Amino acid sequence: MSESSTEVARAARTENYATSNTPMLRITEIFFSLQGEARASGLASVFVRLTGCPLRCSYCDSEYAFYGGVKKSLDEVLAEVASFGARYVCVTGGEPLAQKTCIPLLKALCDAGYEVSLETSGALDIAAVDLRVSRVVDIKTPGSSESHKNRLVNLAVLTPHDQLKFVLCDRADFDWAKAFIAEHALFERCEILFSASFNQLAAKDLANWILADRLPVRFQLQTHKYLWGDLPGH
Repeated sequence: MSESSTEVARAARTENYATSNTPMLRITEIFFSLQGEARASGLASVFVRLTGCPLRCSYCDSEYAFYGGVKKSLDEVLAEVASFGARYVCVTGGEPLAQKTCIPLLKALCDAGYEVSLETSGALDIAAVDLRVSRVVDIKTPGSSESHKNRLVNLAVLTPHDQLKFVLCDRADFDWAKAFIAEHALFERCEILFSASFNQLAAKDLANWILADRLPVRFQLQTHKYLWGDLPGH
């Protein structure tokens, strides 16, 4: 083999090795909108929606993220996020932690100086998530049909920087959530969010129940749905 052919072959092997070791993610969408819930509600944010989820909640509003998506490298995702010029980034799904590369993505976003939040179902391990990330962890109620998948060991690693979210479908869910919070002393761990399942529980009813019981929780609406409806990309 000639020297030039050897160099070409070596370059090809190097390129293939680099490609095979480049962190990849399967992405459903990356978009710029107002954060509609949690502590950053109302703030202009970039959303990185990863594809795939092992849960099937009764009220899921992102079923389009279960399958499909486009493979992108970590660098491609970071470049697309940077193009919006935003301070806040929310990594969501699906269930983003179902992809192993979510962990390095979160670290890279923090290293780049963004204020980062992670929306996760609470069914997977959150311990490896960079502590600079505000972990918004769901606790699934009986009305979700997935309460048996709550990973209770996650509660022990929560910090005041994190948030626990309960999406409530009815009064039974509300009473269940109160008992769950008391059983696990969750008010002492982090901020608690109560959200009414959209088009299932009247937001006013939930607000009245919170006031009547003097609960120190943050009531939240999914503001983006009131502005743009239940559509992808918002």
